[in-house]
Amino acid sequence: MSEVNEILKKVSASIEEATGKFNAKAEEALKEAQKTGKLSAETKETVDKMASEFNALKEAEKTLKAALGELEQQVAQMPLANAAKVVETVGQTVISSEALKAFAASVEGGKRVSVPVNAALISTDVATGVVEPQRLPGIDTAPKQRLFIRDLIAPGRTAAPAIFWVQQTGFTNAAKVVPEGTTKPYSDIQFATQITPVTTIAHMFKASKQILDDFAQLQSTIDAEMRYGLKYVEEQEILFGDGTGAHLKGIVPQASAFSAAFEVEKQNGIDVLRLAMLQAQLARFPASGHVLHFIDWAKIELTKDSLGRYILANPAALSGPTLWGLPVVATETAAFQGKFLTGAFNAAAQLFDREDANVVISTENADDFEKNMISIRCEERLALAVKRPEAFIYGAFTAPVAGGGA
Repeated sequence: MSEVNEILKKVSASIEEATGKFNAKAEEALKEAQKTGKLSAETKETVDKMASEFNALKEAEKTLKAALGELEQQVAQMPLANAAKVVETVGQTVISSEALKAFAASVEGGKRVSVPVNAALISTDVATGVVEPQRLPGIDTAPKQRLFIRDLIAPGRTAAPAIFWVQQTGFTNAAKVVPEGTTKPYSDIQFATQITPVTTIAHMFKASKQILDDFAQLQSTIDAEMRYGLKYVEEQEILFGDGTGAHLKGIVPQASAFSAAFEVEKQNGIDVLRLAMLQAQLARFPASGHVLHFIDWAKIELTKDSLGRYILANPAALSGPTLWGLPVVATETAAFQGKFLTGAFNAAAQLFDREDANVVISTENADDFEKNMISIRCEERLALAVKRPEAFIYGAFTAPVAGGGA
């Protein structure tokens, strides 16, 4: 910083010299005005030039003093190691300023000098921690897929390790008109027992005790993320679980394959869902909703007639997503793209909670106590009973016919 101070001394000396010359010239101009009654053009030009140079010097001195004063305040608040590096960096910036070099060599009238000291303070050469970044409140969490299946099927609770029920599998109706004195016919009803075990869904997380103590919001974020992780896997199991091992036996693997009762002219996605409703109705379980991918639902919503008018006529979304009088649940689950699930969700399946999602924190797992770590466990236990698989219809949308919409 000694070079900067030297330049400041030169500027101050130039100001003193310019002040003396300016005062002397001002006295000459005053005597000339008193003698002749006016100033000559040459004298006026000389005085104006000196005044301009004098003002430029004063501005330069003011700029340098302000910049160095601000720097001294900032450096005084820094750790010693960081302050030394910043002083060196700023000093190099000031000395290397071409404008200051030119100004020190020759004063130019009417010119102001600006030295980029602030740029040095935010450059990549500044020691770490010198400039504090602005901290935004909260934690920016990752976007999450919307979960839906629990809202569609009937809820229930259990205190047992498995769900057992008796299911009617058939009925042979032999009832008829019987003449007097003849043998009455026998009808037949078939039953089967069904059992579905309670499944555990769980995961763990490790964190240091210090970070959770120091950053309280992090603990609540971890809690929310772990609970969401459970619910996401739960939804996948309810929909697509294959029933092997500890997996739930999901709805889709048990659902009836879509089989249209008849063909529709220029069939599109709207027709397909209506035919799926018919298939459920023929199984004597009227459908209560549709599940399909966001993309497929967008195709249906954007279906137009031959005149370019929207068939569903709901671009303002004044009502919820419905089709053929049933609610539509649009999902981003990749397995649903190009496919759909229509069924009697509220009557044909039931979810039984054995243990609600809960979070347990422990310091006694492995060597957590020695390392000041904590283990966080989040788990739930549940069972799914799909009592009437034929009430669910799963299939793919047919390719749109030319001019036929979605």
